Order: sequence, then C-alpha cells, then structure tokens
Amino acid sequence: MASRKILVVQKYGGTSVGNIERIKAVAKRVARTADEGKGVVVVVSAMSGETDKLIALANGVSSSPPEREMDLLLSSGERITSALTAMALEELGKRAMAFTGRQVGIITDTLHTKAKIEKITAGRVKEAVKKGIIPVIAGFQGITETSDVTTLGRGGSDLTAVAVAAALKADACEIYTDVDGVYTTDPNIVPEARKLDRISYDEMLELASLGAKVLQTRSVELAKKYNVPLVVRSSFNYNPGTVVIKEDEEMEHVVVSGIAYDKNQAKITVMGVPDRPGIAARLFSSIAEADLVVDMIVQNVSSDGKATDISFTVPKTDSKKALNLTEKIVKGLNAKGVALRDDISKVSIIGVGMRTHSGVAAKMFATLAKHNINIIMISTSEIKVSCVIDAKYTELAVRALHDAFGLKKK
Repeated sequence: MASRKILVVQKYGGTSVGNIERIKAVAKRVARTADEGKGVVVVVSAMSGETDKLIALANGVSSSPPEREMDLLLSSGERITSALTAMALEELGKRAMAFTGRQVGIITDTLHTKAKIEKITAGRVKEAVKKGIIPVIAGFQGITETSDVTTLGRGGSDLTAVAVAAALKADACEIYTDVDGVYTTDPNIVPEARKLDRISYDEMLELASLGAKVLQTRSVELAKKYNVPLVVRSSFNYNPGTVVIKEDEEMEHVVVSGIAYDKNQAKITVMGVPDRPGIAARLFSSIAEADLVVDMIVQNVSSDGKATDISFTVPKTDSKKALNLTEKIVKGLNAKGVALRDDISKVSIIGVGMRTHSGVAAKMFATLAKHNINIIMISTSEIKVSCVIDAKYTELAVRALHDAFGLKKK
C-alpha cells in the first residue's frame, strides 16, 4: 500500500506577494515544495497596500460605505493575487488553479467585515490536490448561506489558511511573512530579541491578542482547536521558523517566553456609579450589543457603599463609539460622568511557566517601578500579566522587562 503524501498549506502575506517579482518568488518556493514530493495548497493575501487603496476608493465615493458592498470590494484584492500566483506557477510548468472563497466553499455567518467561518466544504480543492493541481486560494473571504460575500477581518488570510488546513487534515500550515518567526518581543524595539524555535498555542494566543502582529488571534484559536501544527517563517529566506504546537513539559521550565505591547488602547472611566447590583450588567450588556470588545475591567471598591468608579479598556479605534455609547447609558445610571484616556498602552509578559513559578508578577511590578513607570491597571491570567501604562513609556517598559526576564539572545 502506497504511503500517504505529506500535505502542506502555505499562506503568503501581503509583503510576500507585494509585487510581480515577489509573486514570482513565491511561485518558485511553492514549486520547490511540490518538487520535494509534497502536496501543497496555497493561500494568499492581497498585495501589500492593495486593501488600503480599495478602502480609499470606497471613502472617495461614500462617507459611510455599506459593509456588504465593502466586503465585495475588499475581497477583490486577494482574488487578483490568487489568479496571478496561479499564472506564475503555470509559467514554471506546474498545474495550478485559483479559487475564491466561494469556490472553496468557505461558509461564514452574516457579520460583514469580520465574519466567522461556520464550515468549509473544500470539495473542489480536495479534487484538485488528488489530480496533482496546486490550488491557490484567495484568503480573507467567504460567503454566507445566501451567497453574500463576507470578509474575515484584518489578518483573515491566516484564518483561511488554518481553516483549510483543518478541513484537509493537512500535516502542517506554514505562515509566510516578512519576519523569520516569532520573537521574544518586537526586534524594532529590542534588537537583541531572540527568535523562538517553538511556542505553545496558548502562549501564541496570548501574544497575538496582546499586540504581537505575527498571527491573527482567531487563526491560533482554530489551530489549537483542531491541533493544526503552525510554522511561522519568512518568505524572503529559507531559515527555519517558529513552530506553534501543543504545550509540553519542557516549555514549563521557561517562566516568560515573550513580551507584547499594544498602543491601540483607550481607557473609559465611569465615575460615581451607584454601588448596587445590576449596574455593571447594564453597562457591559449594551457595549456587547454594539459589538465592542472590552479588554480589562476594574471596579473600585466603594468605602461608603454608595458610589464607585468603573474603568475599562477598548481598542483606541473604537474609543469614540464606546465613549458615545457609555455617555448615553450613564444618563440612566445617575453616575457623575465619563472620562476617556487614549494616551495609554498595554505591556504584557507571557509564559506557560508562570503556572508553576511564583513571584513573576512581583518582578514585573518591581521592574516597572525601578524605571518610574506608573501602573494604571493590571490584568492577569494563568500565563500572562498585563499592565496599562502611559503610552510614552511603552518602549522603555518593553526593553526593561525583556532584560529583567533574561530574554536576550544567548
């Protein structure tokens, strides 16, 4: 009985397919993988800058472009890249075929601009692989049950790649970008940052959600759910990348694996809220109904039992919408007022080793204090500690914490 051919899904981001020369380079890499005897399925993003151009076109004709039409417009960027990449592969003598999200059978819910994948049929892709054809899939997109085009949000091509890999039961999903892998922190801030050989799904999930832009958060969640091995690599060289896999015992010996930061943060404080049951539920239910994502929440304990303050953070891009909504809600709560701060950032330490090591949070707080950095809010989980600080101290905090936890290159 013949052994099963190894199947790899390769996703190439916007910088990897940024122009015709880069698309040709990607085609050569894909062809090389096929020549190694592996089955290969390709997922591509739009060429770098293309999505922003399409958004600018929409804003040029409409002050408030309808989301349904925006999805149809924005999905065209990936379609262009998939067709060009398939052509480049054909030019190299490889049989290739471009597919849209619809043709792959990526079915999503009806939430335009940030749809969630509900299922993938992938019948045509499976058939193409069987025939030795290289499918080149337009990432970032799907369709609803009623055939409306949807998009999966920023970084959605990562999600497409992982979902396709899960549907095909691929042996690996390789995410190609412009960096060599996942680093202990942003090398632009800390030149001594070290590339990680491997990292657990949970650590990668925290890093992605806390500001690291290497992988889309939802793609890591899906990879963990279906146990899809991820590899983050550069498309500009052949260096080994970072493998994202299940946690093992060895990983627990490393207390902190990485430092993340996020400057896209704003803090809203509701002052003088009556201290009685149901107030927080009313406030955050209304915010949730508006599809606003709340991160950290702090409620001060009332000393007199009459009034308290509630602070929470939202992405800075949603801060005006959140502020307007909160002000409307507060009118019916007899609170004293609402305040917004958008000159903050969130700095986080992440590591599965925190579960079995004590004093990690204390060391973080002491390091920030040593550099006169005031902590505005604190949030913790089993494997992360996050602090909200003044945005102007972000780089200093990242460098100090990276040094304090010994994450520099050996």
